[in-house]
Amino acid sequence: MSVHSALEELASYRVQNRRASQEVFEKGTYVLQKNGHSKMGDEVWDFLEQLALAAIDVGRLDVADQCLRQLSDKFPQSPRVDCLAGIRLEASKPPETALKYYSELLEADSTNVAVWKRRISVLRRMGQTEEAISELSQYLDTFYTDIEGWLELADMYACCNQYDYSLQALSHTLLLAPQNPVYVLQSAETAYTAGDLPLSLKMFLMVVDMTDGDEMESLAESTPLGITVRAWYGIKLCTRRMSQNPRVAITSASGTSPPKYLDLLDELATERLRVTYSSAGQKGDIAQGRGIVFSWVASP
Repeated sequence: MSVHSALEELASYRVQNRRASQEVFEKGTYVLQKNGHSKMGDEVWDFLEQLALAAIDVGRLDVADQCLRQLSDKFPQSPRVDCLAGIRLEASKPPETALKYYSELLEADSTNVAVWKRRISVLRRMGQTEEAISELSQYLDTFYTDIEGWLELADMYACCNQYDYSLQALSHTLLLAPQNPVYVLQSAETAYTAGDLPLSLKMFLMVVDMTDGDEMESLAESTPLGITVRAWYGIKLCTRRMSQNPRVAITSASGTSPPKYLDLLDELATERLRVTYSSAGQKGDIAQGRGIVFSWVASP
């Protein structure tokens, strides 16, 4: 491994936003030993930040401290470096110490997004979920367009079995990124867990509409793939439960209208799932799994 190839791979990790801590640490320390970072120009600071995080991840705090010293010397009182120092503190000190450190930073600058997120992360790790939810809600009041923040809030509520609140948080995600089928699928599954089956079915159908083949391909010619398969499973689950218990079809906290053609949707979901697994192999676990799926979709 040459210094040049190591630097190229590290740069590609940064572009792809890949953590790959062990690989980054090995290549980064090699570059440090060969003094290859001295010729990087301004990119050296991104490299040092990347190596510091990787070193913390693998438990080499001595290397992380070496990187932090150089970053602090170059960027004194930098919010980004302060946050990195906080992550270093989390790795070696009790969470209360890190929490106090982040609180002091926020008192000095309440707009430091990275520090605010780290504080919320520490609160959740300490088991103070209620306080973490309150803190994250305040954060989102200020930084409404943070999609990751809304997803985190939805996850916190779901972990507390508060699925209605989780669904409300996800609704903000859909407002910010309505074109992302993954968020629609998550909302559909959350609505299903919350017991709002009409809404869940509607959103599962939206996922299919967004992902099932291209516009020029007919439904009969397409084979469901990826999250489309998961959406068809959701449709099948919804239609089955509604058929077994008609009351859930008219019970919707969101006020979603019940489906008009429930039996047809159930038949379509069954056909789509059969198509999905019909193209699989003929032997071994694949064939056995296909048999289980066919038996499940055929059962009432």
